[in-house]
Amino acid sequence: MAHDVSYSISINRDACTKCGLCVKFCPTEVYEFEDGPQVMHPEWCWGCETCSGNCPVDAIAIEVNPDALASEDDRPRAKLIDSETAALYKEWSDTLREVLQLRWHPVGVRLIRAGEPYPEGVQIPKERMRYCQSMMAARRGVSLLMPANRHSCPDGTSILGLTEVPPKLASGEIYILFHKLDTQEAASRMVNERPMLEPYSMDATCVFPLDDAKATVDVVSVMGNPEQMMWLSMATSYYTGHRHDFHASGYNSHCVEVTLLPMRDKQINISFGCYGGRASSDVGDDMMMMGIPVELMPDVVRGVHELSKRVIPQERDKIYLPPLRG
Repeated sequence: MAHDVSYSISINRDACTKCGLCVKFCPTEVYEFEDGPQVMHPEWCWGCETCSGNCPVDAIAIEVNPDALASEDDRPRAKLIDSETAALYKEWSDTLREVLQLRWHPVGVRLIRAGEPYPEGVQIPKERMRYCQSMMAARRGVSLLMPANRHSCPDGTSILGLTEVPPKLASGEIYILFHKLDTQEAASRMVNERPMLEPYSMDATCVFPLDDAKATVDVVSVMGNPEQMMWLSMATSYYTGHRHDFHASGYNSHCVEVTLLPMRDKQINISFGCYGGRASSDVGDDMMMMGIPVELMPDVVRGVHELSKRVIPQERDKIYLPPLRG
């Protein structure tokens, strides 16, 4: 389970109540309980801060090894996008924002394959973030490159192929501890049914506003209200009439439902969000997300444009409402 990113874990023994919650909730089994929590396997730490987040007295602090950050900054960079492609992406983004009246930028997602150079002009954040949090930043106009040591959610990090799967996540045990599922059988089924990339097949995630693309895109993520998601669904079906088979569960929203499924299946997919993503970000209660594989974007944009000529304005004018009478 060891990896090339190390963290220092400190426990304030004066504050610690020896409740054992850090031992119980640590997904990678860093701790053992011997007259209080003991850090027995610091090399297994993912830096997810699940332990510190569940500590009732804030007695645990986790810091990344500065050498790990320096090694990422020194990695070679390469320009992965040409001006023609960047202009096309901007055109797509402008069309979706104008026609659908999107508040936020559509987000371009690029998974950096193992050994692939990092794109130029994208910052590596100093703080650890969840993948879904990086997507929230990108919809506001920020470009972020996140290797494994910048990801704070072991679920998303392992699903997207940056790391191995921590034991308590692989078994589903952590979902029982958080009272998200009723039984071990249900937890195991949920874990086994979700797709995952091969461990260490990806080196980083890269997200950016689509109108300021930093790399070629695997998936475009759009956040909006249900009516806007309806138009995107209709736009995808405009030329085919295909009725979509969406896969949504309330688990692993941005990593599985918005990124991995569209990337793998080459089909759009919707998501209602997930517990972790909604608890750790500002996504509104009335918002949902869609992932669109880049291969479908030309048809989606053309479909949106065609719908904008008549159907969208008519629907928004509520043409089927009965006339008002004085």
